[in-house]
Amino acid sequence: MNQPSFATQIGAATNYEEAVVPALIREWAPRVVAAAGIRPGDRVLDVACGTGVLSRVVAEAVGPAGCVTGLDLDPGMLTIAARSAPGISWHRGVAERLPFRDAAFDAVVSQFGLMFFQDRSRALREMWRVLRPDGRMAVAVWASLEETPAYAAEVDLVERMAGPAAANVLRSPFALGDRAVLERTFAAAGIPLSSLLTQPGTGQFPSIRAMVDTDLSGWLPITGVELDRQMVERILAEAESVFRPYLTSDGTVRFASPAHIAVATRTAS
Repeated sequence: MNQPSFATQIGAATNYEEAVVPALIREWAPRVVAAAGIRPGDRVLDVACGTGVLSRVVAEAVGPAGCVTGLDLDPGMLTIAARSAPGISWHRGVAERLPFRDAAFDAVVSQFGLMFFQDRSRALREMWRVLRPDGRMAVAVWASLEETPAYAAEVDLVERMAGPAAANVLRSPFALGDRAVLERTFAAAGIPLSSLLTQPGTGQFPSIRAMVDTDLSGWLPITGVELDRQMVERILAEAESVFRPYLTSDGTVRFASPAHIAVATRTAS
């Protein structure tokens, strides 16, 4: 896959912050902060921070006496994050090789990133390594595609009209949606879970077109899957009937969007 240009990365990150964060992501940040037991004065690392939605909520929780560090691989995401919260320490890097010393943080959090790591076990071990004894780690992942029928319908629509490559990209956020798979992922990393919570959530986009085009024109090109505009318009036209069950009286789209929050506490040895 060719590396997207920086302009493309900035465009995708802006779309993510303006469209995806309010529609899907924002409601989960306070829940992850609560699951991690973050307190004033804590030092906290946010892995796969994206545009910083979780980091910003963490910063409110730790207050001026605390310290928040966000890490992400995508320079576009980090650029938008730094614009929105210049007081947070932003780092470019990968979860599998965290550029921080052992036991550097009181809490480590990650929201909807674990599914995309190349080596999930190694990434979790790295997050565990930088966590101090008695510190807490909280990791959120989407529940299964079967539990999120609106996106299951989108996957089916895209596969039928554009083929499996595009559909598989849309499936990827739900790769750890099976609780047993998520539990095995932590076990393989040698990390004992304190709890695994499955919580309901609600996705909401301003329109059917906005929901589907966010994926077709925003996300797919970043992954190297580009659909020509004629195909995109055909899918958007078909989506108007496919997503009618999720359409509300004011024209917005609302649907169930549950997630799991895995919590682990590193006990002092």
